[in-house]
Amino acid sequence: MSDYDAFQRLDATIASRKSADPETSWTAKLLAKGPEKCAEKFGEEAVEAIIEAVKGDRAKLTSEAADAVFHLAVMLAARDLSLADVAEELARREGQSGIAEKAGRR
Repeated sequence: MSDYDAFQRLDATIASRKSADPETSWTAKLLAKGPEKCAEKFGEEAVEAIIEAVKGDRAKLTSEAADAVFHLAVMLAARDLSLADVAEELARREGQSGIAEKAGRR
């Protein structure tokens, strides 16, 4: 089992939490508050990861990055998207220059 399977398991877990009791699940509680709250929480976690990247503590950065990815996945789920959707978009972009890809956006 590859470590990337963790992303598939995370997608599945978050999807299952959509119908869970918000009193027993952090993910369900966030989702119940709506996409805006999910986005706000992702932003907070992203800033914490940025702070640790600047500080240079690899262990803390790894932990904060995991928090950011988790909250990214919750934010996506709040809009009926998943990490699998993001993976498909990344695959679509493979093999092209980032400059060319950005220029091709609408």
